[in-house]
Amino acid sequence: METTHYISSDLLSIDMINEIVFQGKQLALSEEAIVNIEKCRKYLDDKMKSNSDPIYGINTGFGSLCNVKISNENLSKLQENLVKSHACGTGEEVPHEIVKIMLLLKIQSLSYGHSGVQLVTVQRLIDFYNNDIFPVIYTQGSLGASGDLAPLAHLSLPLLGEGEVYVDGFRQPASKVLAKFGWEPIVLQSKEGLALLNGTQFMSAYGVFCLIKAEKISYLADFIGAVSLEGFDGRIEPFTDLIHLVRPHKGQVQTAERMRDLLEDSEIIAQPKVHVQDPYSFRCIPQVHGASKDTIDYVKKVFRTEINSVTDNPNIFVGEDLIISGGNFHGQPLALALDFLGIALSELGSISERRTYQLISGLRNLPAFLVNDPGLNSGFMIPQYTAASIASQNKQLATPSSIDSIVSSNGQEDHVSMGANAATKTLRIVENVERILAIELLNGSQALEFRRPLKSSEFIESFVKSYREEVSFVSEDRILHYDIEKSVSFLNSFQIEMED
Repeated sequence: METTHYISSDLLSIDMINEIVFQGKQLALSEEAIVNIEKCRKYLDDKMKSNSDPIYGINTGFGSLCNVKISNENLSKLQENLVKSHACGTGEEVPHEIVKIMLLLKIQSLSYGHSGVQLVTVQRLIDFYNNDIFPVIYTQGSLGASGDLAPLAHLSLPLLGEGEVYVDGFRQPASKVLAKFGWEPIVLQSKEGLALLNGTQFMSAYGVFCLIKAEKISYLADFIGAVSLEGFDGRIEPFTDLIHLVRPHKGQVQTAERMRDLLEDSEIIAQPKVHVQDPYSFRCIPQVHGASKDTIDYVKKVFRTEINSVTDNPNIFVGEDLIISGGNFHGQPLALALDFLGIALSELGSISERRTYQLISGLRNLPAFLVNDPGLNSGFMIPQYTAASIASQNKQLATPSSIDSIVSSNGQEDHVSMGANAATKTLRIVENVERILAIELLNGSQALEFRRPLKSSEFIESFVKSYREEVSFVSEDRILHYDIEKSVSFLNSFQIEMED
């Protein structure tokens, strides 16, 4: 396997980012990227020497101060002041995995040669990435419109020897780390601060991270749904291909096919059934899970476009001799997509909780609350409460952020996307769904034991056997918190390869 990824104009995919970041690849600039960066920087330097006209963010103030002209001798100070003044983040710290994706995406965006940054600035970001130097960034502060200003300011502070970073798990002043590596602070040139702060890399990094997890969640929802279906003694007929070919939504067809594969050669699914139909939470797994799959596919398309784009402002077009102030930093495409993703994942948790409820209801020859001696034992009564509580919270979190906007910068920035809020709450939904599915697995595997001596498919039996090494059958009441936590860890330990 290649150990270095070269930054170039080649398209990045979500799968590629997953491989680059989580398989420990180093970054380096391709010759193409170096030429693009240097060519654009030289053009901007030459332009500033020969032109005295105001150019937004280069020799003017920012936001509603765009009409304030700045003298040439103060252009570097202007950019430094921008980074410092915009570092107003607060709240929880951004997870290091997402900070690392932010670094990669910012490097990628700056490499196209439309941003006017110095080569040394991009190289220092690569140094941070390759040495696992993670700037301390906060989750709150971005409106998702002028780019992710506050988070990206905190990402950029260490370039100047300001702010704090994590190295080897320890939080420390960036100045101390620069000295340790023998690096001088970057002296920002005209436009560089704006290029660093304008951009959607906070929203994009969260989106990429959530999408990587979403595909795994989608698969696990199908798999755990199949375990529960077996525990509930469900029917195979709703997954017959003919049903789905006459309503051929892609995700629905894929889900039905996966369920048939998971249940192949199961003794439980093949036994005669007394009941004619299953509840919707089982019977409609292809329709519900499939709709979420299609949403994930749509959101992936949006983010594939975004992570291969230039999102700072103004944009420099060397060949056309143009510097144009526009709005590529506005996060509306991402805000809508993140809200959609959050809704789709919330629904996977919602239907999972309903399957858990059916399993504990004392139906189909299952004991009430899936335990012997119900009454003396409460069994799995309260894990369903927990799943219901989390599912309800997800419904609250799934209220769209993108429908909101608050005017900022004295009316200059009069419509914002709130995409950063959409990003952070979508990650919370992701983590919540992981817990809901873990609780369903706890219940579904317990129910499966009451179907013995019949066996499920070889694949499901192998999976449950591995799970049983971590979480044993519950024969009498015990502290189920530990079983839920072990179930979450068990699911997180699985690596599932997905097609991009």
